[in-house]
Amino acid sequence: MPVNTRGGATFSALHAAIAAMKGEHTMMMRLPRKLALIAGLAIAFGGMAYTQPAAAQVHVGVGIGIGIAPPPPRVERLPPPRAGFVWAPGYWRWNARWHRHVWVTGHWVRVRRGYHYRPAHWQRGPRGQWHFRPGHWVR
Repeated sequence: MPVNTRGGATFSALHAAIAAMKGEHTMMMRLPRKLALIAGLAIAFGGMAYTQPAAAQVHVGVGIGIGIAPPPPRVERLPPPRAGFVWAPGYWRWNARWHRHVWVTGHWVRVRRGYHYRPAHWQRGPRGQWHFRPGHWVR
């Protein structure tokens, strides 16, 4: 049975309003927790859904063509052979800041069995632009 209070509202109406607000508050507190749990599980299991095969190799490259041909390669004095290494000859690298080619000295690269080393070089594209191809291993 409703009981009147000083403000004129009945006790049961006031109690119902407070209960409704508590329910909303509890519901609002539960929603972010549920969303956080779902997001955490999605991240955890999403990473397990796809794994790259161990033997696969990823190569990322950006091709930039320039209109200035590289100078002829410099003559480098070849150092004595080193066991387990192959000599990667020097090459001209484009420096966009200076707007010119800069010489990169040759260096030793560890041998990979079953592969041969293809040195860095410049290649002229079909539109006359020059494209740099870095040194890499080929089967």
